[in-house]
Amino acid sequence: MWTYCNPVDVHAGCGSLNELPRLLGDRRAILVAFPEAIGLGLVDRLRELLGERLAGVETGVLPNPDVAWLAPMYERLWRDHADVDCVIALGGGSVIDCAKVMLTRPAQGGAGSFGELLAVLEGASPEGFGAMRHRRLLAIPTTAGTGSEVTPWATVWDQARARKLSLQLPWTWPEAAIVDARLMLSLPHAATLASGLDALSHALESLWNVHRNPVSASLAVSAARSIVATLPALLADLENPVLRERLATAALQAGLAFSSTRTALAHSLSYDITLRHGTPHGIACSFSLPRIMKLAAGRDAELDTLLLSVFDAVHIDEAVDALSGFLEGLGVSVDPLSYGIPESDWNQRVGQALAGARGRNFIATA
Repeated sequence: MWTYCNPVDVHAGCGSLNELPRLLGDRRAILVAFPEAIGLGLVDRLRELLGERLAGVETGVLPNPDVAWLAPMYERLWRDHADVDCVIALGGGSVIDCAKVMLTRPAQGGAGSFGELLAVLEGASPEGFGAMRHRRLLAIPTTAGTGSEVTPWATVWDQARARKLSLQLPWTWPEAAIVDARLMLSLPHAATLASGLDALSHALESLWNVHRNPVSASLAVSAARSIVATLPALLADLENPVLRERLATAALQAGLAFSSTRTALAHSLSYDITLRHGTPHGIACSFSLPRIMKLAAGRDAELDTLLLSVFDAVHIDEAVDALSGFLEGLGVSVDPLSYGIPESDWNQRVGQALAGARGRNFIATA
């Protein structure tokens, strides 16, 4: 038996940003965006679209949302805009994850409410979901790779205590997602690379996954094939709208795939690398993909067939080599030592990652 469910209302294609006023309706919203959104004219564009319905703007989002700066932002936005019913997230994964943190307020709603939410981030079961005030989320990604616009999870970091936290509540699923590739035309090379490889990781991780199902597999194979074909060409022609649209569609497919399965071993390995070395998430979770593909090979004939189809390969070793060559051709080392992991420590790291929540989704643990 298997199930597939994704409740996000997706609107995609060039020009789909124009759907935002209709999706917001007569509600008022807070815009959460990345700092450069002002200079790029995106904040003014949303002001033009929404008028007085845009109650506030927050552009102080940094990469890898950390509790140290999330807490004062959370308290400020709930203090100044307690009556606002919706949050609009405009940006990459960090922005959308940050916006998800801003959705929920404990029933008492006093100063220090973030502390109660932090307990949920740390794994406590919130008392009485129905009593918790929550806003709805409209997600507008400006990168092709995060998947956060069609998933309920938010990754939160606590650098001071060297840990990664995760938020998931019934209402952290976005109400709707707008995927407009025109918003991605200004994305620089490094961010295009990292987000594209994050999307590839989502696709492959949903394949070698104990929760794989026919729908997620179909989405993942289509996404992975498109990313492999499109990303190198896009990196050589960053302002190409056709290539941006193709990658945006592939990243959306990958997000829809892993929204059903979650991620697996590569992501489990990546968190410590990002935390300790500051390696961009998309790089940290993709460099190990060839090794993990080799580890997954032979465990499931259907999986082998799916992986071979992604790379038009006859043998799994050929697919592994194709993936390694693809990454190295983009300037991404597949050597763990490049990310602070000596070869002698690799197997121990893998063992630790397999014991984690994401690692247990890997097909080798079935």
